[in-house]
Amino acid sequence: MNFAVLQFPASNCDQDAIHALRDVLGHSARYVWHKETSLGDADAVIVPGGFSYGDYLRCGAIARFSPVMQAVQQFAVNGGLVLGICNGFQVLCEAGLLSGALIRNRSLQFRCEQVYLKTLTTDSPFTNRIPEGKLLKIPIAHGEGCYFADEETLNKLKANKQILWQYCNAQGDVTEQANPNGSLWNIAGICNERRNVAGLMPHPERACEAILGSADGRLIFESLIHALQSKAVPKAA
Repeated sequence: MNFAVLQFPASNCDQDAIHALRDVLGHSARYVWHKETSLGDADAVIVPGGFSYGDYLRCGAIARFSPVMQAVQQFAVNGGLVLGICNGFQVLCEAGLLSGALIRNRSLQFRCEQVYLKTLTTDSPFTNRIPEGKLLKIPIAHGEGCYFADEETLNKLKANKQILWQYCNAQGDVTEQANPNGSLWNIAGICNERRNVAGLMPHPERACEAILGSADGRLIFESLIHALQSKAVPKAA
């Protein structure tokens, strides 16, 4: 599989994503600079974490207008698989590819720690290889990771099973104490209605090897790879 990993000025998790996809999982992955207008022959797109354009205005607000995002928009419209991680999640929300917004953490502090995630559905290209009941231990590193949406949007996400992950404790309980940023409904990640675009605040690319403290993040990438291999998914133009 060929993965396109976007690079914006001040991206800082692009190299981690390339390492996870290429060196750990054994697939082709290459950087695509923000000024590019084509994704090449990509099978899937990763919008990585970091501080795109210095996070001026709002996180992801400027990156949303970069030339490469026009190609990502068209890729998604054509059914291509797109995964946004941390700042990438923020970019996808700003671009309108995902519902809601990511706002300042409830604590008004940057949070960098390991969290547990509960997977609500395996019916998506991003969760299909996660065993039923398996909790994912994955790190977070963000200052604006509080997911917010109006009640109508939240109810729609729930009804359509678009909430992919929630923050939980080590026992799998979705509690206020397990919520690191104040996200409504403990939401850690969602997908769009067509289920081909997803975003999450935790960093699966930083949890793909046991030496890092957890390899649970591999399950998200393995789900994406399985989805690509099991059916025809549009390539980038």
